[in-house]
Order: sequence, then structure tokens, then C-alpha cells
Amino acid sequence: MTEQEITANWDYVADSVMGGVSQGQMTQELVKGRLAHVLRGQVSLDNYGGFVQIATDLPDSISAEGWEGLALDLTGNDESYDIRLRTTDLTRPWQSFRAEVVAGPDWATMRLPFTAFAAHRHDMRFDPQALTRIGLLAIGRAFQADVAVAGLRFYR
Repeated sequence: MTEQEITANWDYVADSVMGGVSQGQMTQELVKGRLAHVLRGQVSLDNYGGFVQIATDLPDSISAEGWEGLALDLTGNDESYDIRLRTTDLTRPWQSFRAEVVAGPDWATMRLPFTAFAAHRHDMRFDPQALTRIGLLAIGRAFQADVAVAGLRFYR
């Protein structure tokens, strides 16, 4: 299997950008022997909210064209999280391509083929060449988020 590391400059975003009240943070720390970006927070559905996330924009020098999918090294609290992809074809903030993962208590590599990502609130096909942003979200239900990502790669 061939892989290409993606340099991720993760940013924290919460539903407060839309008036929600979920709270969280992103830290960079050593988790079970690996340097990782960690998303922790309390997801609240109050005030039409419901998410905390970390996301990274792809550098212009990296393209998903010719790759089969995305690999993430994750550990967490046995909760499900969304992986969301944004492309230049999507014009509305609520549009994305989505897949779900469960972040278990041990480090695991999640390989998500691009074909596993479902279009959300649009009917476009995923174009790897148009990929611009990758997000890891705790979303959609009230719960305590605690998930760490130590690696992000394209694979084939």
C-alpha cells in the first residue's frame, strides 16, 4: 500500500459560530505514546447547536487526485465521529461529503475509501482533485467528545 502524508494544520471550530453553546478545545499532546491533536468538548443541542470539530485545509501542493481514500490514525472514547470532506464544488457551509468512524480506546488506522463518503445536502459526485478541507466532528447528539488524531494520509 502506498501512502502520502498530509501536513495538517488543525483548527478548532464549534457551533458557537451559528449561535450554539457546545464547548470544547483542541490541544496537541502526547496520547498513548503518540503526538496527536486532541478534540475534547461537550456537544450540546441547545440553541440549535450540536457540534465541535477540528478541521484542516489542504495545502495547495497536495492533491487527492489518484488516491483511493483517506487514512487517519485515531483513538478516543468509543464514540462515533464524522469525517467530513469539502471540495471547491460545494458552495454552502452545510454541504459536505460524510463518513462515520468509531474512535476506540486503542490507536487504530481508519482507512476510508472516497467511495464511502456520502453526499450531504447536495447531489454532486466527489472529485478528489477538488478536495480542499478535511474535518473531524463530534456532532448531532449531546455527548462528551474525546478523540485524538496522530496521522492523516492519502492511500492507494
